[in-house]
Amino acid sequence: MTRTLSNMMPLGLTAPPFTLLDTVSQQRLSLDDLTGDNGTLVMFICNHCPFVIHLIEPLTALANRVMDRGISVIAISANDPENYPQDAPEKMTHFAQQYGFKFPYLFDETQAIAKAYDAACTPDFYLFDNDLACVYRGQFDASRPGDGHPITGQDLAQALEDLIAGRDINPEQHPSLGCNIKWRS
Repeated sequence: MTRTLSNMMPLGLTAPPFTLLDTVSQQRLSLDDLTGDNGTLVMFICNHCPFVIHLIEPLTALANRVMDRGISVIAISANDPENYPQDAPEKMTHFAQQYGFKFPYLFDETQAIAKAYDAACTPDFYLFDNDLACVYRGQFDASRPGDGHPITGQDLAQALEDLIAGRDINPEQHPSLGCNIKWRS
């Protein structure tokens, strides 16, 4: 595990389009299919990363709650399943079921979408407004595995609440920290 900071996509950048396999429904879904009325949260996660596992339950609860408020939530895994078989699509299906995802869990087989988003780590979060302009990219909260900080989700939750309420989102945002994306050789 290499501790890696997110690259912090420029605010205002338009979400790169994609069409990927949803390991939950087994359908190919596009960003256009999934865009929310009030905004869209794209998060790069994977099954085995200790940083993702550390916050997956509160993250899933937050994601499932905001979906009822017009926010689309999309999880994507771009890890190389040949070298990291625990991140293979069939294992992603099980992971989504285990944690009660109400949102799609997409497989970025070619890793082109992770590169288009300039994703660097898991978890990596990108929040877009209803015009698909980036309004938040940063951490879930300041908690990391073993550091003793409580898992609150306050950074991402505040950005989501501000977006839903039509308020400006604080541009002072802190990068996410996690395992590096497992790029193909």
